[in-house]
Amino acid sequence: MESLEQKLASPELSDRLSAVGALRDIEPALAVPLLLKAVTDENARVRYAAVSLLGQKGSTAQLPLLLDLLESDPEFDVRAAAAAALGDLHAPEALDSLIAAYERDSEWLVRFSVVAALGELGDPAAFDLLERAMQSEPLTRTVAAGALGQIGDRRAVPLLLRHIEDEDWQLRFRIAQALGQLGGDEARNALQRLSSDSNAQVAATARDALAEESKK
Repeated sequence: MESLEQKLASPELSDRLSAVGALRDIEPALAVPLLLKAVTDENARVRYAAVSLLGQKGSTAQLPLLLDLLESDPEFDVRAAAAAALGDLHAPEALDSLIAAYERDSEWLVRFSVVAALGELGDPAAFDLLERAMQSEPLTRTVAAGALGQIGDRRAVPLLLRHIEDEDWQLRFRIAQALGQLGGDEARNALQRLSSDSNAQVAATARDALAEESKK
């Protein structure tokens, strides 16, 4: 651990990046204190790597730090990593800050990460934002479809059905997953349509969802 701490203090960027990478294999109790040092690094690549790992190894004790990075880090990819980390931590206290970040931040990657994080939180209070995200650019729309399934609010079913014939198979795939999570007659009927989708993955996902539904 001492050698990793020395590397994190090195003037060489490659050393600091290498040290953060090595922390992936270190138990959280030892890794987190070093990651907390790395998130203040002057280089955005180091901060990004450290913040990403905090989502996997940290705890809600790091919530204030991550919220601050989400709001104020000058690099958009670090802000996006902070949003993703909050989702990884499943921190319900982060809901309002994530919604505010979506409204405030113009960078699509930050918005994408916020939408994904809201799905991880699974809070129906995010429904209105996710509804708007379904009108966003393709990647964000796709992750929003998945998030709507994760929050479990059946108001999402008619919203998802508007896109059931979208040309993007990845969106249809996420819709099939979401409908399987949401359940109900309307979702079941849509899954039956998707079970014969031209894309094999979409069709298989719909069939699997119908099979799970039949067991209930």
